Amino acid sequence: MRRDDLPLLHEWLQRPHVQRWWRERETYEEVVEHYLPAIEGSDPTDHYLVVLDGRPVGFVETYLVADYPDHARLVGAEPGAAGVDLFIADADLTGRGIGTELLRRFVSEVVFARPATTHCVADPETENIASVRAFEKAGFRVVMEFLDPGDGKQHALVRLDRE
Repeated sequence: MRRDDLPLLHEWLQRPHVQRWWRERETYEEVVEHYLPAIEGSDPTDHYLVVLDGRPVGFVETYLVADYPDHARLVGAEPGAAGVDLFIADADLTGRGIGTELLRRFVSEVVFARPATTHCVADPETENIASVRAFEKAGFRVVMEFLDPGDGKQHALVRLDRE
């Protein structure tokens, strides 16, 4: 992802089907403040645009969970854990298996390309049944549920171990 992708990301984050689960960063300034440090290399999260048939249709990010100690403690992360988060920006493309295929390929080709990464985790809200199911179809398994004090919501921790 590049700096000039931030207006598009901001627009996506305002779409009702995205905002239902990605509630933070409503203003463009908040988007820039949160995502630009990673683009410039001062934040350890890697951000990507999802491109389908030559056009951007979504967002995916990965990070080492240990780089975020508060979150690592919250989810009981073990050494070697990488995290992943994603959304499909075009509502018409949801429910078609694109997220599942994205997870399979992205985790295999990008997340597990880091030799020290032993497993990948994510923590969708338990109410986001479509997301939890996409992770499960991609080979992840729910290993626990927890209440996130940051948003007051119940989350499912899903995990996929490197083969």
